[in-house]
Amino acid sequence: MDETKSARKPFDIPKTLIWKAYLKVKANKGAAGVDGQSLAEFEQDLRNNLFKLWNRMSSGSYFPAPVKAVSIPKSGVGVRVLGVPVIADRIAQTAVAMVLEPSVEPVFHNDSYGYRPGKSALDAVEVCKQRCWRHPWVVDLDIQGFFDNVPHAEIVAAVQRHTDVPWVVLYVKRWLVAPIQYPDGRCVVPGKGTPQGSAISPLLSKSLPALRVGFLACQEFSGSAVREVL
Repeated sequence: MDETKSARKPFDIPKTLIWKAYLKVKANKGAAGVDGQSLAEFEQDLRNNLFKLWNRMSSGSYFPAPVKAVSIPKSGVGVRVLGVPVIADRIAQTAVAMVLEPSVEPVFHNDSYGYRPGKSALDAVEVCKQRCWRHPWVVDLDIQGFFDNVPHAEIVAAVQRHTDVPWVVLYVKRWLVAPIQYPDGRCVVPGKGTPQGSAISPLLSKSLPALRVGFLACQEFSGSAVREVL
């Protein structure tokens, strides 16, 4: 990972971007994907693994591995299925998120707290605590099954509204149709939705204009702090 940019590659992706994305993934930790490779195992040949990922992404030959489906019980009834990418895919997704986030972040409302840099659920709680003295009620909204049902075409269109970087759009499209591998070995290619648990899904979902309009309408109606849980 010596050179900083692609040399004679279709896509000009700085090697430093991949390195910074790896550092973020390392800080977040996380479980192994379908290949069973942990972050520690990935790091045993870190230089070559990062170079291989950069080389494939820069040349356009990068395709994600299947996403590991992991079921976790909900607080109420049923289960929530999370999608766990392999380590290399998590780094690639983080790199794209780092490129996309600066153009998407400014359009969010100031009272949006979910999955945003420098903001947290505790910040939302603090704002609500202050505003509850002015309003004796709360509006609680949830989009049921959002991650499982959001149309791919709308996600891609939203990404294209925020960037004209071709490799960003290309790999978002590939991630959306990456097979989901279930514990029984079945691999299903999704026709809609984006897996919860991936590094890119929260940013993709929050870039949808319909969600921002709905949130702003709620904010206008209530005048109180509402945390976007997406």
